[in-house]
Amino acid sequence: MTANREPFDMAAYVERSRRGPCFVCAFLAGDPDFPHDLLYDDGQWVAFMDRYPTMPGRVLVAPREHLEHVVRDVDRNAYLSMQDVIYRVAQAVEAAVPSERTYLLSLGSQQGNNHLHWIIAPLPPGTPYEDQQFAALMASNGVVCLPPTENAAIAARIRGYLSRSSGATGNASSGEWGEWGDPRHKAMSVRRPLR
Repeated sequence: MTANREPFDMAAYVERSRRGPCFVCAFLAGDPDFPHDLLYDDGQWVAFMDRYPTMPGRVLVAPREHLEHVVRDVDRNAYLSMQDVIYRVAQAVEAAVPSERTYLLSLGSQQGNNHLHWIIAPLPPGTPYEDQQFAALMASNGVVCLPPTENAAIAARIRGYLSRSSGATGNASSGEWGEWGDPRHKAMSVRRPLR
């Protein structure tokens, strides 16, 4: 996968985020100024390719409804439903894109990008430590510009894994993971009681 980072116009992005329409609502309404590649839609939650990815295969998960706060605007059942979608999409992303680690986080601000959304960001294997974590997530460090065919292929693979899943997503090499996920991570799938 050939992923080059290109400079990103942060000033224009901040202006658009703070003064423009909600990017999630605009995308869902079909606004051509806010194109994203839809990966998943169950009527309540959507997943789509990030328009400004800092890593190949970076995906956003958001509620269809314009909600702004993960604690105050979402009840426990909706939160757990959202986390289930995030988990399934993250498994599909890991099956579709080589990753050393997958970052899951919710960002945004009441000052811009205030529609609740989660970022699923697969860290490419071999990324130097100093370029990981927040450095890997920051658009100010540049965005990944993949050829459109490569980005479309990633989206198609993610969609494929999601369409074949019923809670657990297949492994990129074997096509199947089973109930607990990737067997390489079997030790991590042990459920422990809360203390």
